[in-house]
Amino acid sequence: MRNKLIFILAAVGLALGLLATWFFSLKHPPQPPAFTPASNPYGQGIYANGIIESYLGSGQNISIFPEVSGPITQALVAEGQAVKAGTPLVTIDASVQQQTVAQQKAAAEAARTLLAELKAQPRPEALEVARAQMEAAAAQLHQLQDTLAKQRRSFEIDPRSISKDVLDTSANAVRVAEANLDVARRQYELTRAGAWSYDIANQERTATSLEKQYQASNALLQKYTLRAPVDGVVLAINGTIGSYASPQGTFDAYTQANDPVVVMSSSQQYLSVRVYVDEILVHGLPAATQMVAQMQIRGTDVKVPLEFVRVQPYVTPKIELSDERQERVDLRVLPVVFRFVKPKDVTLYPGQLVDVYIGTKGH
Repeated sequence: MRNKLIFILAAVGLALGLLATWFFSLKHPPQPPAFTPASNPYGQGIYANGIIESYLGSGQNISIFPEVSGPITQALVAEGQAVKAGTPLVTIDASVQQQTVAQQKAAAEAARTLLAELKAQPRPEALEVARAQMEAAAAQLHQLQDTLAKQRRSFEIDPRSISKDVLDTSANAVRVAEANLDVARRQYELTRAGAWSYDIANQERTATSLEKQYQASNALLQKYTLRAPVDGVVLAINGTIGSYASPQGTFDAYTQANDPVVVMSSSQQYLSVRVYVDEILVHGLPAATQMVAQMQIRGTDVKVPLEFVRVQPYVTPKIELSDERQERVDLRVLPVVFRFVKPKDVTLYPGQLVDVYIGTKGH
């Protein structure tokens, strides 16, 4: 019985082995590719990696960094939104600066008010007081002069009627009254003349200085709102409400690096492609007037003709195209910039990698 069972198991194993051998020996037809791999459309074309960018004068996206520091309080636009130049994008907490501006504005207004007060002198009420003081001094002098005259006449009639000491005292009182009247007149003239020109000039400079301080503080206050420098599209907002922003940007916990608070592109009717040509292939680049190029979007069969824009005439170490980290390598490359009209039926974004072939017209 035992030998029979062993024989059956051996037969089953042999059958399974033969079946497996037959199955794995079958040749399955290859699956068609999801897309046609990039191929050189030119007889002597140069291949290079490219990265899509905004079409700007420098060929770069617009990286917006604040000139002040503080936590982000508002994000006023959304990523992908088209904006006009001057549109507020992000606000930074400006509570301290707002109080500084208010204080300096009040100081400037106080200085201007004091300047207006100086220019408005003499004050009518003050001039009336000075005139009244002058008239009172004149009246007192007249009274003392009359008294002295009477006393002298009495003394001339009868020297025993008034003592010499009384006459001297009255004469002294008249001289004091004359001096008081002269002081009152001078005070009246000084009041009527108004503020001294030097005081006005000094107050004008003080008011101007405080006004400039206020304007500078108010200009700095405007820096707490990041605005679009040009018409374009918001590509990225790096930082949420509460994130700390500084002139170095916002800290990214994933990359452990600082990113610009806002990244913008120009109007996306055109996009550009920055191509990095290996330095050993630079000598094979055709002249600008003879250069043609084509890019293929990775993962698709879409091919887009490119228009030559310029060569950035500076060979540099290649950087990591995927996130532009400054990872230096031995390979050195020459940047060449092309542009193309954004296809209507294909979705493309700045930062996307593409395959580019560069050739010569007629080849």
